[in-house]
Amino acid sequence: MTFPLIFAITWALILAAGGALLTSIGEWYYKLNKPSWQPPDWLFGPAWTTIFGLAAWAFYRSWDGAVAAGETQWLIALYVINGVANFVWSPIFFTLRRPDWALVEVPLLWASVLALVLTLGRWDGLAPWLIVPYLAWVSFATVLNWKIVQLNKPFG
Repeated sequence: MTFPLIFAITWALILAAGGALLTSIGEWYYKLNKPSWQPPDWLFGPAWTTIFGLAAWAFYRSWDGAVAAGETQWLIALYVINGVANFVWSPIFFTLRRPDWALVEVPLLWASVLALVLTLGRWDGLAPWLIVPYLAWVSFATVLNWKIVQLNKPFG
């Protein structure tokens, strides 16, 4: 296996496994008031799995272009920043039980996904389009997070 494939798969697996382990859906979560348009809980796992798979594919596709441009460190940095921003949301929301703090953190995640969309096109024509579902899902999740805060505040 080559480095870009190993990195892409590892990145996706760490985020998927970490998100699953840090997302404790228990009594506290079920008692939250949620909007009627929230997707069913079972949909989140397949959605994130698809998103991480597409993002990993985008990384792999972008690698050769980044190598040619001498910008592989920039590509890796974008994915690491995105991974950190993605990884911290779940423990804030679910472990700390602070949807209000998660709402403050989510613009960092959204900006990191937007940076992928805006940058990957330098290295591959399809890659940014593979990230668009990620941007759409995080945008939707941001509105959902906001609505949960609105329906349940104050927290803490």
